[in-house]
Amino acid sequence: MRILVTGFEPFGGQSLNPSWEVARALHGLQLQGAQVTAVQLPCVFAQALPALQQALQQYRPDIVLALGQAEGRCDFSVERVAINVQDARIPDNAGVQPIDVPVIAGGPAAYFSTLPIKTLVAGLKAAGFPASVSQTAGTFVCNQLFYALQHTLAGLGVHSGFMHLPLLPEQAAQWKGPSLPSWPASLQIAGVTQALALLLAQRQQGLADAAISGGTLN
Repeated sequence: MRILVTGFEPFGGQSLNPSWEVARALHGLQLQGAQVTAVQLPCVFAQALPALQQALQQYRPDIVLALGQAEGRCDFSVERVAINVQDARIPDNAGVQPIDVPVIAGGPAAYFSTLPIKTLVAGLKAAGFPASVSQTAGTFVCNQLFYALQHTLAGLGVHSGFMHLPLLPEQAAQWKGPSLPSWPASLQIAGVTQALALLLAQRQQGLADAAISGGTLN
């Protein structure tokens, strides 16, 4: 069993991104007999998808959990749906700011996660980690990556999806404007490790196929 975890490089002038700090901490982990591999993706619209495709071809994972940063969120936000639009409020790391551009021209309007998102949220909460189902992954590179991930893996039996993480305390301390929630890296790493364990258990039990509902608790 192979698990791929992706995280993004820092963006928006910051020096850290919790998604990559967590992902790289899990690289090489052996979890219930499964091998975890972490890959950093550029926060650049033109580069993120080729990097994702390369990682999928190289590692051929059974489970993919893509991670991203979401300032202002105070829990693990398990995303339900990715939409076929890029509408950036800020430029990416290459200075590009697409407005109302499809992720994949002619592609479906949206893709749902194939992770058991409600079971995942319930399991995280039971383990003491704040978590919720999120109905929007935004329209920046996170959503682009999520949409392309689901498009590429559609029908292949790989369980895949996206989860947003809160800021790290070091980021929140430097944030200009109202104070924002943050979690220490150690807590985020522990939470994502728990999420992977839950996903593995679901996969091994054959219960991880998520319908439009996002998966039921039973």
